[in-house]
Amino acid sequence: MALKVTRKCLVYSVLAVLVCAAVLTTILVLALRDDDEIMKSYKFSSSDLVIQLMEQPDHRYVIGLVRDDMLIQRITLDHDFTDNSEVETIPDGLRLEGNGQQIEIRNLEDTSNFSLISITRTLRKGQIISDVIQTNQVVREREVQWYGGPEQKEQYYPVQRLRFEDYAYVPKELDSAAIVERYWLNSAGVFFYVEKEVPLFIDQDESTLRFTAKKELPYYTYDDTFVFNYRIGIARDAKEAHMKAVDKALNKPVGIPDERMVRYPIWSTWVRYGRPISQQTVLDFATEINGYGFKNAQLDIDDFWETCYGSLMFNSITFPNITELTEQLKEIGFRVTVWIHPFINKNCQPWYTEALSKGFLVKSHNESIGYNTRWWNSGENEASYINFNNPLAVEWFRQRLQELREQGIDSFKFDAGETSWAPEDPDIEGPTALFPSSMTTNFVRMCAEFGPMIEVRTGWTTQDLPVFVRMLDLDTHWGIHNGLQSLIPTLLQMNLNGYPFVLPDMIGGNVYGDDILTKELFIRWMQANTFMPSMQFSKTPWDIDLETVEITKRFVSLHEDYSDYILQRMRLAVAEGIPVNPPIWWLDPDDEIALKIDDEYLVGDDILVAPVLTEFASKRDIYLPKGTWRDGNNNQVYEGGRWLSNYSAPMSTLPYFVKTSFQMR
Repeated sequence: MALKVTRKCLVYSVLAVLVCAAVLTTILVLALRDDDEIMKSYKFSSSDLVIQLMEQPDHRYVIGLVRDDMLIQRITLDHDFTDNSEVETIPDGLRLEGNGQQIEIRNLEDTSNFSLISITRTLRKGQIISDVIQTNQVVREREVQWYGGPEQKEQYYPVQRLRFEDYAYVPKELDSAAIVERYWLNSAGVFFYVEKEVPLFIDQDESTLRFTAKKELPYYTYDDTFVFNYRIGIARDAKEAHMKAVDKALNKPVGIPDERMVRYPIWSTWVRYGRPISQQTVLDFATEINGYGFKNAQLDIDDFWETCYGSLMFNSITFPNITELTEQLKEIGFRVTVWIHPFINKNCQPWYTEALSKGFLVKSHNESIGYNTRWWNSGENEASYINFNNPLAVEWFRQRLQELREQGIDSFKFDAGETSWAPEDPDIEGPTALFPSSMTTNFVRMCAEFGPMIEVRTGWTTQDLPVFVRMLDLDTHWGIHNGLQSLIPTLLQMNLNGYPFVLPDMIGGNVYGDDILTKELFIRWMQANTFMPSMQFSKTPWDIDLETVEITKRFVSLHEDYSDYILQRMRLAVAEGIPVNPPIWWLDPDDEIALKIDDEYLVGDDILVAPVLTEFASKRDIYLPKGTWRDGNNNQVYEGGRWLSNYSAPMSTLPYFVKTSFQMR
């Protein structure tokens, strides 16, 4: 029989331990606090975790997660309870009821090393409920650090420095939020995963992260009820917690991307030539790459090659014979890819009319918006977005891409895909609770059908796909705001959201507007990129000078030398879900210094990279985590857990260190 407790009770008793066969069950302890708040505790049987419930004077409840008699996480539940609120025991948990509403807190998993609980409730249309996660905590006299969260243009790491206000948590162009997995992890060994059906908004300040569930745009607003569910995992440290999150929520990739894209540079026409481009431009570029002695994974024909945006047909004036071009490129050692987008401009006929008449475009519920959208290659209301939630539209798009492959195109670079490119309040197919983010999922899954050579730049619950995910366009400057100093934080953010196959953007950035790519910035960017999974060039080293060519060749060769190890770590990501490029605390999750380092990264467990990211700098301080390290530049050996102050790194030097125990397998 369920036990009910109300605030009118004067005395609380201690429930006896329930025993079923040889299995221990939980203990529910109810006690009256000195300050008249009611404390209720749920103790796990296999671990030492305790969930404490404290009722506040405003009838909200606070969950305290206690391990080793120490509070490690505090969550304030937003709910309209009254004086008649009740708590009852249910199998493996507690149920809070009041004012016609209910929250269930359940124990989903309980082992000696890991506990998993769920917070679930069903809300009515019009309700707005916010739960508050405390982030400015101190556990064991150490400040707790936070990881995960959204990809951002200003990509801080750790992520508690980010600030959000009523931020719709969907993949979108704004702030470069192309990866917005609903996952947060902290250094105390706690992770939060908000279920994908929740219409989630977040707020974040210096002390809290607020999860708000509400049926407002950009989500589907026409359901009468909706859920507000999330899971909390608790392990001994951040590394153990993350590996459990991979298993329980994030998933592992099922295969690895194309190996040649790992070993050799990708070359793109985009930054060097912009638009328009031509058949001769592409051929000349390939000839130059070979002439300077560089290898290649492939050559990407970027914007603008189509007859019009959305035709998926080569312009016969600028590309008079695409089959001849692809044959020529393959004869000199190049595979060929082309840039693809999910839009059709209205002036792109007859393809626009065909897509419109067949119902292949995204339409808004708002009749005044209709099928209209805008992207960077159209004017306002002069384009539409293909509806990848419609299987017939997917097949139509797929068949047209297949026709390109028949002309010698090996694969595709897929751009866009975030939800914000579609018309607001989309009227599309599929489970309404997943709108609008299912548009991103379905687009990316369609892209992945074209094999491991493709690249995408967005994702939502697509960590299982064996493809490269590209960082969004980076700008050509040194700073943290989408410049060179955001490169490593973005790499770490993507890995800790379950996307280990990271394709960094163009070396040197995109040189937009008044940006200037200096020799120093190009070289430092290229060095920082050297131990990441792939190297991608558009602006070339010979555009700068011959010394830059020689320095670039050396680091491209260094990347190739270690490509077997990078591929080994990619396969380990498939087998076990381990990040390819983890943060340096991965080697010691209790290292308080390592937990905050944002300008170094690892390759697996054996290589530490500490590039120079500051203009005019020829030295930097380097933190070595636990282990015995050999300097990759001079073979000097160091014991970890220490700083190397003023490490000399002139422009031709990339500081990196390899474990003395390292052996290529």
